[in-house]
Amino acid sequence: MTERPDRRRFLECMAWAGTGTLWTMSGGLAASVSLDTALAAPKHMKSKVKPFTFLQVSDSHIGFAKPANPDTHVTYREAVAKIKAMPNKPDFIIHTGDVSQLSKPQEFDDADQILSEAGIATFHVPGEHDMLDEGTGKFFLERYGKSANAKGDGWYSFDHSGVHFIALINVKLLNAGGSGHLGDEQIAWLKSDLADRPSSQPIVVFTHVPLWALYPQWGWGTDDAAPAMAELRRFGSVTVLNGHIHQIQQNVEGNITFHTARSTAFPQPAPGTPGASPGPLKVPADQLRSVLGIRTVNVVNGKEPLALIDAPLA
Repeated sequence: MTERPDRRRFLECMAWAGTGTLWTMSGGLAASVSLDTALAAPKHMKSKVKPFTFLQVSDSHIGFAKPANPDTHVTYREAVAKIKAMPNKPDFIIHTGDVSQLSKPQEFDDADQILSEAGIATFHVPGEHDMLDEGTGKFFLERYGKSANAKGDGWYSFDHSGVHFIALINVKLLNAGGSGHLGDEQIAWLKSDLADRPSSQPIVVFTHVPLWALYPQWGWGTDDAAPAMAELRRFGSVTVLNGHIHQIQQNVEGNITFHTARSTAFPQPAPGTPGASPGPLKVPADQLRSVLGIRTVNVVNGKEPLALIDAPLA
């Protein structure tokens, strides 16, 4: 779909770096332009958004040690090495959940030690594997919630260079079928958080379980996402990032674009694969990194769609 020139949206560039996703934002515009072109754009095309990049990693599952990946520390270190090697460092990293495999303090310690080698500030949301300490998520919240000034079960928001970021938690109240759930309290907080925001401000939401009904049969969706999405529809540019399904899927609903991310640990089957179910997908050891892959999205001059280039990590 060709964007109207007068429709203000979120210009994004993402580059898979060792199974992390790099996002670059410039001008809040939908058109695909290079960063220097965006910076030199006519005055009427500019917004309060200043160009910057951030990086997404997800589902590191530190502590997982099964045939699908005997040592997730290794692949996580490879992802961080790619981040460290970037000539232009992102402003920050977001981790979209399942930092750990079993919510053990040592697993969180190991994950933090590895990611700290990147030397970049990181924002977290939990996955269901980070909430296994009696279902409370105590260790996760004690470690990551305080620095983010988190509310309730860990939700929070912050602003960066004209963009409003919202961290939502949809794994604390998982349904029996595994689908995510936000809860009335968090949705009420979201409404309050957005109340005074201008509709022209770009919004980035990040969470763990998809906020769209990707494949409800496997619990890949959030059952009460509709009221949250209703609060976001008045904004001209909304980007929703999540993990959980360990593969790349995209969905567009009006002004809201949803992106899933690959894991740094192991793949999962494609939704609806005959005879399959959600869970670690074992591939031959020499193919693991090709399954994890690298994705680069180039922003080029003009109004054509963003150019996506996928390449294997190996």
